[in-house]
This record gives sequence, C-alpha cells and structure tokens, in this order.
Amino acid sequence: MDHKPDDERLVADEGRSLLGLVAAALVVGAVTGCVGANFRLLLEQADRLRDAVIAWAHGHGVLGFLIVVGACAGATLLAAWMVRRFSPHASGSGIPHVEAVLHGQVPPAPFGLVPVKFIGGILAIGSGLALGREGPTVQMGAGIAVFTARICRLCWADARVLLAAGAGAGLATAFNAPIAGLAFILEELMHKFDRRVAVAALATLATAIPVARLFIGDAPDFQIVPLNTPSAVSAPLFLALGAVAGLLAVAYNHTLLAFIAASDRFARLPIELRAGLIGASVGILAWFAPELVGGGDQITQRTLIGQDSLAIVASAFLIRFALGALSYAAGTPGGLFAPLLVLGAQSGLLFGAASRLVFPELAIEPHAFALVGMAAFFAGVVRAPVTGIVLVAEMTGNVTMLLPMLGACFVAMLLPPLLHNPPIYDSLRERTLRLEQQIRRE
Repeated sequence: MDHKPDDERLVADEGRSLLGLVAAALVVGAVTGCVGANFRLLLEQADRLRDAVIAWAHGHGVLGFLIVVGACAGATLLAAWMVRRFSPHASGSGIPHVEAVLHGQVPPAPFGLVPVKFIGGILAIGSGLALGREGPTVQMGAGIAVFTARICRLCWADARVLLAAGAGAGLATAFNAPIAGLAFILEELMHKFDRRVAVAALATLATAIPVARLFIGDAPDFQIVPLNTPSAVSAPLFLALGAVAGLLAVAYNHTLLAFIAASDRFARLPIELRAGLIGASVGILAWFAPELVGGGDQITQRTLIGQDSLAIVASAFLIRFALGALSYAAGTPGGLFAPLLVLGAQSGLLFGAASRLVFPELAIEPHAFALVGMAAFFAGVVRAPVTGIVLVAEMTGNVTMLLPMLGACFVAMLLPPLLHNPPIYDSLRERTLRLEQQIRRE
C-alpha cells in the first residue's frame, strides 16, 4: 500500500505549523527586544538618579543619610510587596521558574508577571541591590511568549518552544549578545538540540536584537585593552584559575542558599519587612561606597581596564560576594548573571596579578585573566560553559582568549560535582516548586 500522499500531507502540515511558530516567534522577539531594551535604559537612569541623590544627600548630614537609607529600604520593600501581592513567581531571577515550566513541573505564570517583573526590577536593582537585569528580561521574554502563544492558540508543544525562544531573546537583549541567547536556550533551558527550538530561537533573535539596538546601540557592553594571544607555557595557569573559580563557585552557591535559608527562618516577619531591612543595609553601603552597589557593570568595566588598585579590587570582591547573596535573599526581581560576571572578573584579575608576581618571566597580562575568570566563575556556578564563554566573548568583543576560557571552564565545571555541589538553578528550581505548592494551598 502506498502511503506517499499521507506522508506528503504530514510534511505539509508540519511546514505550515513551523511557519506559524516562526511568525509568532518574530513577534515575540520584537516585543521582547523593545521591553528588554527599555528595561535596561530605565535601570541606567535609576543608577544615575541613585548616584545623584547620594551626592546631594552628602551635603545634608544625618538627614541626607536617613533619606538615602530610607529610599533604598522603601524601594526594596515596594518591590517585595508587588511580588507578594500580584505575582509570587516574579521573585528572584525567574530563570528557575522558566525551567520549571519547560519541565512541566509548574504551569506558566499569568501575564501579570511581566509588569511586576519590569517595575519591581527597576525598584530593586535601582535601589542598589546587587542583582542582574538578565533574570527579569528572561522571565519577561518567557511571559510575552506565553501570552502570544495563547493569542495564536498554539498547542502546548509549540507554546513550550516559543517560551524557550522568548526567554533566550530576553537574555540576548539584556547583554546585547545574540549568540549567547541561542546557547542559553539549547544548553541551559532545553539541554538538547531540537530543530524547531533552534528555528524559533533564531527567529526571536532576528527581531529582538535589531529592535533592542535601536535603543541601546550595537557596541559591546565592555571595552577592554587589546590582549596578546597567550603563550602555551601559560596554559597551566589558566587551568589553575579554573580550579580557583570552581572552588569559589561552590562557596558562592553555598553562601547564596545560606542567605536564602536565613531569610526563610524569619518567615514570621512579613517579606516586605525583610526586604526593607536588606534594602536599608544596601542603603548604608551606598552612603559610604556608592560605586559598590547595583548590578555591577561599572565595577566589571573598571576591573577589565585595571582602573582600581588591587587592594580595592580585593575588598570589593569580598563585599560583592556577600552583597549578591544578601540581595537575592530579599525576594525581589533580579538575576544572578551580572553579579557573577563582576566576581569572575575580580577574582581573575587578582589571580593574574599574583601569577605575574610569581612568574615575572611569562609577561602575564592580568586583564586577560580577568576575562577568563568571568567565563570560568559563570561556568562553575551555573554549569553552562558554552553560554558563559560566548557571553563573555560577545560582551567584550574579544575572541583572543577563547582557548584559555575553554580550559578554565573545563576545570571550573569539573570540581563542583566532585564536591557534590549542584548547579545553582537546580537548587533554586526546588525552591520554586515549594513556592508553587504553597500558592496552591493558599
């Protein structure tokens, strides 16, 4: 019996379905690019406003101090209230929630999550919390995709593909890094290559990045000095840096989860009060060292060009290490990637400077180690090395250090499993599942 006509009909139906998915993906990409770019621009405005208020307040003594601390506490408190009142799944990065939805463990959040994530993220990160912009843009991209899928009446299989593509477009928009967005979808969200996912992802990126660049431009996020190709004899040092980054990643994951657990132990206190206290702590730090608070892009930039002394870099690393974990425990919208890049660059620069002292004959460039440290620390915490390598390469416009990054990420990925430390998003996804159970009981 000849089944050729039926086979051709199935191929035609699949083609039409794919075209419909692509059309929806193009729309999702354009909207995500616009939303993500404006979110980023408003965060930059919030940073400038915070710095201006702090500068003004320093001229008003104790009153100025109270205004700064109160403003930071109030903004953080308001962000936490919005999350609790309107969209509990908008807390934190949002990436664990997106992954849980893709795994079928929780249902997609209502569209109301998007404005909560947008406004709450501006309030929280703008108040000085050490959180990244990428978590909110990833979850907003996913939310826009779910809303579009419902309008287009897509089946769940296609809606799931569109959700992953929208999330990747959100990451790409946050860092102006389209290839990293694609790698993030395949490596972190889906954990496999799928043709429909790849096509939908490319479609969202094809519209998200051009739209976003209308607002934010097309220059790399970070400017770095030209770097020489590292010599073969320096390869063991980059492997050693990977080991350091892996150990630091384990310590950071433990610290982050410990701060979250500590916040949970005070569950009898309203989440708004806990967030407000954290915001007040950040406000106190902002009064004395305004350059150390916020998402951290300026810190990363200063580290990459060697603007600060090594003593300042070391002190800032210790402060930011604790501040990132404390900020995430506030339960407000905000991601992890940008703070990880800060710590990776700082630890890499310090390691490179120490290596130059020990091996002066190797002509070591500490800034090269800062670049590699960004990718290695990211890989150690998130366990997504391809995403980390591509992200750093796109954000700096540098490909000279790709081979050292591969070696460092290899070691940074190897050590945490040996120490029985799971990827941070696996741990946070378990928390998301507990939150979902709590919401259902209520």
